[in-house]
Parts: sequence; structure tokens; C-alpha cells
Amino acid sequence: MTEQNFLTEQFEASRDHLRAVAYRMLGSRAEVDDAVQEAWLRVSRYDMSDIANLRGWLTTVVARICLDMLRARKSRKEEPMGPHVPEPVDETPVREAEMADSVGAALLVVLETLQPAERLAFVLHDMFAVPFEEIAPIVGRSVEASRQLASRARRRVQGAPVPETDLSRQRTIVDAFLKASREGNFEGLLAVLDPDVVFRADEAAVRLGTLAEIRGADAVAQLYKGRAQAARTALVDGEIGVAVILGGQLRIALRVTFKNDRIAGIEALADAERIAALEVEVLEG
Repeated sequence: MTEQNFLTEQFEASRDHLRAVAYRMLGSRAEVDDAVQEAWLRVSRYDMSDIANLRGWLTTVVARICLDMLRARKSRKEEPMGPHVPEPVDETPVREAEMADSVGAALLVVLETLQPAERLAFVLHDMFAVPFEEIAPIVGRSVEASRQLASRARRRVQGAPVPETDLSRQRTIVDAFLKASREGNFEGLLAVLDPDVVFRADEAAVRLGTLAEIRGADAVAQLYKGRAQAARTALVDGEIGVAVILGGQLRIALRVTFKNDRIAGIEALADAERIAALEVEVLEG
């Protein structure tokens, strides 16, 4: 059997599984088929010799495609008739009806309220047992941040509100961080940074003059000392973060993770496409 024939056979064997992943991510039959077809186009051009777990790898490929589709759906903001409503799967063929029944219309409606990254983390981990170590690179976050995404999504799916006290406390920490940054207060920065804090930047942010990665409170405090003049505390995809507004436009978004009431991670995003896919709300007052 040729490598191409083997890949085709394995892909077809995984097709129902891949459609199930895509349906839980997208809630649309047409988009499910598009996502799975796009996955095939990608993998058919890929050297499979170094793939140990083909089914798992295919799952992550489909998940990435679905995440891009969800983000594009949000960035278009073209839903004059209200939020996207998941499409029921036709009663025929039977396997499509079974797929819909296994999810449940009510759950799909709740999933539509999640941010794209939250939905992916929850679907992959809670429904398909994908480890967070594999989810993290898909959503472009740390393993711990990916756990937090799934946890927030899980609470919403279960009908439990996200604790406002957590967001309030995190906002206080970020407010203090930005204040110390603007004032050039090195000790104030150290007070809100975890000793092992990690700063990471995407390629666009690196081109603006920062390093791709900086580790340790002293180094990160030095980076932000005297800066943040245009930075504002914000909700970034529903989580406390920072928005850098220049000329009335969002230029840089910082995703922030916390540990023991200190900032443990900062991720700087400046890529225009990634920025456009984010839902950012500057917090006033």
C-alpha cells in the first residue's frame, strides 16, 4: 500500500470522529464539511513519516481550522438577525442524527456563548480527552492558561457564573501593574509580578522592539519600567488583560495569567489578524 493510500484510508477511518469534533466546535453542518475537507487538503500535502498518533494529530488539525473559522465568524460581526444558532443535524443519514443527539441542542446553544478559545479548550479536553499540553499550542497559550479557559467554559456550561471576585482581584493587580509601569516604579512592579513570571511576544510584537521571551520578575519589571503610557486594563476574550490604544486603535493586546495574586505570565499580541479576532473591552474607571 502506498503512503497516499494509507493516509486516505486512515483519514476516512477518522472522518466520523473529525466531523464530531467540528460539529461541537461549529454547530453548522456546512461548516463541518468545510472544516473536514480543509483538513484533508492540508494533511494530503504533509509528510506523515514523523506523526506517531495520526488520529490525535488529525484532531488538532481540525481544531485549528475550526478555531480560525470561529474567530472569523466573530470578527465579521455580521449577524443582523442575532447570534449564530446551531443547526440541527438532519435525521438522515442516521449517523448525523446520532451525532446531534450525542451533543444536545441545549449544550450547543451554550457553547455558542463561549469565546472561541474557551470553546476549543472545553470541547477538546472535556469531550475528547485531549491533554492541555496539546491544546496549549493550538490556542497559543500556556498549559495553565489553557486549563483556565476550559475551567471558565465548564462553569458557564454548568450554569455557574464565573466568580466576579476573581476578575475584580485580577483587575486590581493589573491596575497596580500599569500604574507602577507608568511611574517607573521598579519596586511596585516587583510587588505584583511572580518571581518566575514569563513574558512572551508574537512575531509582530518582536518587530516593534521587544524580545520573544523574557523570564523572571527583575527582567520583566525592567522591560515595563516607565512604559504603559497608552495601556489600559481591559477584558481580553473575557479575561483580565491589557489593551494598548494608539491613535484610537487597538495596537497591542496583553493576555495575562495569574498565580497566587501575582502576574505569572504576559503574552503580547500585535499581529493584526490575531488582534482583529480578539474581543477586547477597555475597562473604564
